Amino acid sequence: MTSAAPPPMAQARLSAGTLFLDDAGRVLMLHPTYKDYWDIPGGFVEPGEAPSAACAREIREELGISPPVGPLLVVDWAPTENDGDKVLYVFDGGSLSADDLRRIVFEDGEIDGYRYVEPSELESLAPARLVRRLHAAVIAKKSGRTIYTEHGREAPRLT
Repeated sequence: MTSAAPPPMAQARLSAGTLFLDDAGRVLMLHPTYKDYWDIPGGFVEPGEAPSAACAREIREELGISPPVGPLLVVDWAPTENDGDKVLYVFDGGSLSADDLRRIVFEDGEIDGYRYVEPSELESLAPARLVRRLHAAVIAKKSGRTIYTEHGREAPRLT
């Protein structure tokens, strides 16, 4: 008896980022030198690395600071034609203190600036899929729950 080949399985790339809000509810956005849009702190998860650990590592690498990474806000299934299957995690970074902001340094040249923006301004800075994901993260933070999205849109509950 021959065994059947296993069914194809997704081999998703994982990414983890952090939502930092200031006291006015504005979102911290970074300007990567290698992208044509603004983004939140974060990046791809390395083999064997937990998404939360990747998130903390990316904050250290991109900003030169090590604030605590809070709870998971969003899990987004967002495959793209260029990158294939992707799962993106957004964690709650809370608020950065004035001291944290003073200590931010861009050592590796990947980031050349940051700024806080109103959620309504995100559309002019980032791709629609990222904007939807960030709006979902703001809602998740305010509601105290984790939201599952697909391409940044909250997925309907299955019954």
